[in-house]
Amino acid sequence: NISREMLQQSKILKVIKKNIVKKAIELFQELAEDDETWAKFYEQFSKNIKLGIHEDSTNRKKLADLLRYSTSASGDDQVSLKDYVARMKENQEEIYFITGESKEAVAASAFVERVRARGFEVLYMVDPIDEYCVQQLKEYDGKKLVCVTKEGLALDETEEEKQAFEELKEKTEPLCKLMKEILDQQVEKVIVSQRIVASPCVLVTGEYGWSANMERIMKAQALRDTSTMGYMAAKKHLEINPKHSIIVALYEKVQEDENDRAVKDLVMLLHETSLLTSGFSLEDPQVHAARIHRMIKLGLGVDEEADASLESEDMPGLEDAPAEVDEASQMEEVD
Repeated sequence: NISREMLQQSKILKVIKKNIVKKAIELFQELAEDDETWAKFYEQFSKNIKLGIHEDSTNRKKLADLLRYSTSASGDDQVSLKDYVARMKENQEEIYFITGESKEAVAASAFVERVRARGFEVLYMVDPIDEYCVQQLKEYDGKKLVCVTKEGLALDETEEEKQAFEELKEKTEPLCKLMKEILDQQVEKVIVSQRIVASPCVLVTGEYGWSANMERIMKAQALRDTSTMGYMAAKKHLEINPKHSIIVALYEKVQEDENDRAVKDLVMLLHETSLLTSGFSLEDPQVHAARIHRMIKLGLGVDEEADASLESEDMPGLEDAPAEVDEASQMEEVD
């Protein structure tokens, strides 16, 4: 009488398992030699390969060679990590990637602006299991994998660029301080950004916490652990672009009167907008909608109190209920 537990500890079965896995990977490698055949296979079994990278540390390097991703330079094709490394620029030391809900969403993300402007290629990871995969696949071929949505992204700069950035940082410091006071606990800090070009601000997460995409995935779990959500949820840093016209205008407005009510509204609106563009969800969409409506009224020259008369009246009290209800309750008492 042999139990399953005894079989699991059998050395013979472990050897069989090892040989089967080894043979399977060899067959995968043969398939990968033909791009068209591998594309069909990868479409069906990519999740299993990525799960193998997460669970099988022994064969992680071999499985990493089988991965295929769309990139900022590949168009409709998918490329391997080996091909990515082969065409890296001379001054590029790291492999850049971004995780998100779809290829279109990550391609249009503000996070890839500076990296792409420098001519660096960015891997687009749009499969939910990619989040788990990159937690284990820290590097490939000696190159560290770096998420462009997290803090710690460092791009090479000339001495002139560094000096210009330090000057802008010093100039914008009072605005950053005021924005932090207004946002309070909603962000950990407000700093000047080096990663954005055309966007006014973005929300960056901590290097070792969840990304916005991972937070979205975890919130969608039916059996999620709420205690884990507390300490693993992203610690958000608001990064502002000091060269953007909105930030420049806001800085000037703050210099005139930092207690202006419009300043608080604008800062809150910028934060809520960056939440959406950075892949997070709004805790209170109604408040955001109210701010947008107020800005629309301001743009159209409409008085803020113009719709006060349209607000619904309070619900009638219990004493104003119709007589039929009272009779029904009396009947219940008799019963």
